[in-house]
Amino acid sequence: QTMLPSKSVQPAHALWFDRKKYVTINFAVQKPTGVQVDIQPDKMILCCKNDTDDVFYNELHFYDKVQIHDSRETVHERTIHVLLRKMKPDVAWPRVQKDPAKPSWISVDFDNWRDWEHEEDEGKAEYDQYVDMIQEMASENKGAIPDMGDLSDVSRGIWQLSLCNMEK
Repeated sequence: QTMLPSKSVQPAHALWFDRKKYVTINFAVQKPTGVQVDIQPDKMILCCKNDTDDVFYNELHFYDKVQIHDSRETVHERTIHVLLRKMKPDVAWPRVQKDPAKPSWISVDFDNWRDWEHEEDEGKAEYDQYVDMIQEMASENKGAIPDMGDLSDVSRGIWQLSLCNMEK
């Protein structure tokens, strides 16, 4: 029977999200020390300890290639923040890892997730739908402007949506 080391190596839990030019991964480690991050075009390796000397090791093969010179890590109090510059901007990553099977230690960061691929189009589609609805109601009322009382909340929401999308 072999003696196990008192401190086992484990992967740090990570949250990731996708943007047009970058992929962000935040590794959750309390007061990380001895942080070593090796970012390669197709994978990264993270190695560090936390405040209780637990050893963390993560190896991640990327879904797509990254630009190593424009990718970097920053170490914070409770996280190691890794910013990966995509080799192909404007191409969404459906997952961060190469393999379809997701490692148990990585999750989508829903607080920061945006479906940026469809953002502009969706706002426009809703706006077009809204305009059609107004025109339809106007024609039903024989050209009279419809009562907007029950629509004000909806229209305000759609206008705000279209404004947000136009500011880019």
